[in-house]
Order: sequence, then C-alpha cells, then structure tokens
Amino acid sequence: MSGQLDIPRDLLKGWDVVVIDDEEDSLMVAEIILTEYGANLHTAVNGLDGLAVVRRVRPRFVISDVSMPVMDGWGFIYELRNDPELFETPAIALTAHAMLGDRERAIEAGFHNYLSKPLTPDTFIIDLLNLLMDIPSLADSLNI
Repeated sequence: MSGQLDIPRDLLKGWDVVVIDDEEDSLMVAEIILTEYGANLHTAVNGLDGLAVVRRVRPRFVISDVSMPVMDGWGFIYELRNDPELFETPAIALTAHAMLGDRERAIEAGFHNYLSKPLTPDTFIIDLLNLLMDIPSLADSLNI
C-alpha cells in the first residue's frame, strides 16, 4: 500500500461514515480501509435503509452506490437533499459505470463527486481523501 504510508492512521478517528451498497465486496473494502483510519463505519444495502442510518447517526459523509435495489442512489440523494435536517450531509456517489458525463450527472443530482468501482485497497483511501479535500466542511477537519 505505497502512497498510504504518509496518511495518519487516526485521520478519520471519531468520524461516523455511512457506506450504502448492495455489493458485499465494496462494503468489505470500505469497512477495512475506513476503520483502519479510525472511522466508525455504518452500512446499508439500499438507499431506503441508508436514509434511515443517516438519520440515526448523522455521519460526517456518505458514500452511496447508484445502482441498488429498493431505492437506488439517485432516489437516496434526492431524499437526502430534500430533507431539511440532512441536506448539507456530504455524499459521494459510487458507480461501476464511470462513463463520460457520470460525474456531471452525479453532481447535478446532489452528490459532491463520485468514486468508480471496483473499490481497491491500494487506491481507495487516496481517491477518497482527494474528494474529501474538495468539500470545505470536511477539508478543514483533515489534518494532512
């Protein structure tokens, strides 16, 4: 995991983070990496359950897949952005279909940015931190 050696292991200590994805592999990678850096991870397998988790834990940020059963990521972000208590919660889209225009579509829908699948242990934390640094409310909290 070269490149990650400079990142403090307690970088996300005490941060509640929600990851919403119906794919076990993605949840596992996110859990291993985020908890390694100190985050308190909360997961859900669809947008509806994810919304309930977000309401309960009030996370620092959310990572949500866009293609899921029950409620997809587009429905999730719509509900999140239209909830007066949650609309400022930073959210990052997670998609396996990283095509031209996906970033713009995700941002227009209310996501701050997006990560491409598959999540890999070697690049996940670096890619995530690059996105978090673009969110002023979170960048100020990161001591890197």
